[in-house]
Amino acid sequence: GRALALNYATSAAGSVAVEIQGPDHRPLPGYGLADCRPMIGDEIAGLVRWRGSTDVSRLAGRQVRLRLVLQDADLYSLRFMA
Repeated sequence: GRALALNYATSAAGSVAVEIQGPDHRPLPGYGLADCRPMIGDEIAGLVRWRGSTDVSRLAGRQVRLRLVLQDADLYSLRFMA
């Protein structure tokens, strides 16, 4: 996919952040928690942004792990979008 979309809801003080890791559990360059813009609100298909970009297409075909950090938030689903 070209982007990662989340169906989520947070409180006014809550947030969701995503880190993409390699098989060694280390964040991939440009996709760490510090690179992710915290997601706030209630979205059905909110696109995760790292350093202002939603593009994850360069990771296609690679084995990755997702680390999601939720603070006062609910995550209902996620999907990689074309």
